[in-house]
Amino acid sequence: MLRNTGESWGSVSKTFHWLMALLIIVQCVLGWLAVTYPLSPAKLELFLWHKSLGILLLGLVVLRLVWRIATPVPTPLFGGQRWEPAAASATHWLLYLLMIALPLSGWVINSAANMPFSVFRLFPLPHIVTPDRELRALAETLHLALFWLLAGLLILHIGAALRHHFVRCNAVLTRMLPMGRKKL
Repeated sequence: MLRNTGESWGSVSKTFHWLMALLIIVQCVLGWLAVTYPLSPAKLELFLWHKSLGILLLGLVVLRLVWRIATPVPTPLFGGQRWEPAAASATHWLLYLLMIALPLSGWVINSAANMPFSVFRLFPLPHIVTPDRELRALAETLHLALFWLLAGLLILHIGAALRHHFVRCNAVLTRMLPMGRKKL
């Protein structure tokens, strides 16, 4: 089933979810390695892959949002506190916002540093701001802060999914798994 239904997520939504989850983990590792490596060809290669994957993630999140708007979302499975649906919705939309803001802040860093860059060495990425040291420093601080916010929200997101699975014993987690069952 490609499209979502009122009961479950479709394969397109699941693919977006898990592909982006994997790429975000890779991004975190590449970003950490890139900033900790000493200046070398390896460091430059790590940054090339980090930036390229960031632009890929930006494109994927746009496509994911279009798909999310175009297809129904399964009915939430709560049955608990009245605030939970609003908290879940806010968390999901904040995750989308961060998946857009992080690559854009990285793009600003690269542009403000006046660094030429080709995505996966295939096509040049145009600068979106003029070279500016102060803007670069601000964008670097913002990029790091957004990363930590994303990390915290991902921990919350994963924790909530595990709580639904093991404490609430409902299908919130299993219906997003690639081969997830509809019921426990």
